Amino acid sequence: VIFAIGHGHGAAPLAYKCFRAWMRVADRKTVCACCGGGVRSASARMDADVAAMDKKAERRRIMGQDKYKRGGRPFDGEIHNSVTKKMSAAFKGELVEQMKQSEARDVIKGEGGRQVRFRLAQEYGFCWGVDRSIELAWAARDAYPDKVMHITNELIHNPAVNEMLEDMDVKFIEKTEQGKRFDTVEDGEVVILPAFGASLEEMQLLDSKGVTVVDTTCPWVSKVWTTVDKYTKAERTTVMHGKWQHEESIATASMAGNYIIVKDMAEAEEIAAYIMQEPGCLTDEELLEKYKNAISVGFDPKKHLRRIGIANQTTMYKKETQAIGRLLEKAMVTRYGPEKATENFAAFDTICDATQVRQDAITDMTLGDDAADLEMILVVGGWDSSNTGHLLEIPVHHGKVAYHINKASCIKEDNTITHRNVDGTVETTTDFLPLDRAITIGVTSGASTPDSVVQEVLERVVLLKTLAPDAQ
Repeated sequence: VIFAIGHGHGAAPLAYKCFRAWMRVADRKTVCACCGGGVRSASARMDADVAAMDKKAERRRIMGQDKYKRGGRPFDGEIHNSVTKKMSAAFKGELVEQMKQSEARDVIKGEGGRQVRFRLAQEYGFCWGVDRSIELAWAARDAYPDKVMHITNELIHNPAVNEMLEDMDVKFIEKTEQGKRFDTVEDGEVVILPAFGASLEEMQLLDSKGVTVVDTTCPWVSKVWTTVDKYTKAERTTVMHGKWQHEESIATASMAGNYIIVKDMAEAEEIAAYIMQEPGCLTDEELLEKYKNAISVGFDPKKHLRRIGIANQTTMYKKETQAIGRLLEKAMVTRYGPEKATENFAAFDTICDATQVRQDAITDMTLGDDAADLEMILVVGGWDSSNTGHLLEIPVHHGKVAYHINKASCIKEDNTITHRNVDGTVETTTDFLPLDRAITIGVTSGASTPDSVVQEVLERVVLLKTLAPDAQ
């Protein structure tokens, strides 16, 4: 039996540390599982006192320590200046730069039947948050050249960037069926938190170790945490538009009080039907079973869906988030009356600016005045990148041919392209590129995609056109 004596905000964290210490002694395997797979991981089922802690205060306590590195430039200025120059050299793309400088945002390569015109979306590629995250991770490696360094997840959803970190000898913490192998992290080592953030349980576990933490969490993700803090304080349940297994949603859920995560409009409609108690709606038992991986511990739909607040994974499709908010607001008004609308429902815009402007740009490319000229659109970015996936959905929804590829090697010398579909499946399309005539191709990329990766993709297309045997 462990007793943690104290009161106020400090008592729950102390109890949690005692609980973790006992877990390490009692069951090493359980500690490995503590911050692993889904939202409802083993560590989430902690004591009621721990679960009820002021999570915002706990975050601030952890982040306020000298061993916790965060913010714009936590290391020596010369290190950051040097990293900025190295990033510029590593991630630039010549063809991309030419399109950016062109008034029409295009570039033409080849002549006659071998000609290809690339047209770049007005907003695309690296966002400020991703750029910042990479700089912090790279600067950490330069600041601690002799220390063992780990990262709790992919830094961002881009294979080229994560491979770069591996080349820098940054060790990705192993994931197993039981969870992440934090037992491989030793005192005195350095641990990087990715752009998506880390769960509060992970932050507490690392705090209990003698490690230096480098936090590269995107400020837009932190903004969502502030929103769910407000909901918790107001005794609202957070209804999050996101994917429950996504790293960002896991982190945000860990900062919330009561929550439920819905991935799309279809699931939101189920929750709205339950709120209004429409005929044929899910029963309590059915709702709890279906959403068992996407709800807080002890979730009671009758109680916790009376006062709600909308939040989201920052990379979701903004129009869908807004539509979900309107749907659930209408459900609350229908059930409890318009006079209680503000009491029972709240919503804040937590879609990041970078996600929004890239979605607007691909919409304009798909539906704008020059859209008819585009024979296809190449969407470049990680296959597990949520924001890139939504960039694919927009043109496909409007009937445009679009291919989501994660690297240049998806385009083969035999004129095949291996690409991710909207439903997440990956397939290979043959003869995707017309080799006997000129073509105009739209180009965009996800917020975690370097220009250098886009450059490699465009070079592949140019090579195919150049070597075409029957071009006129």
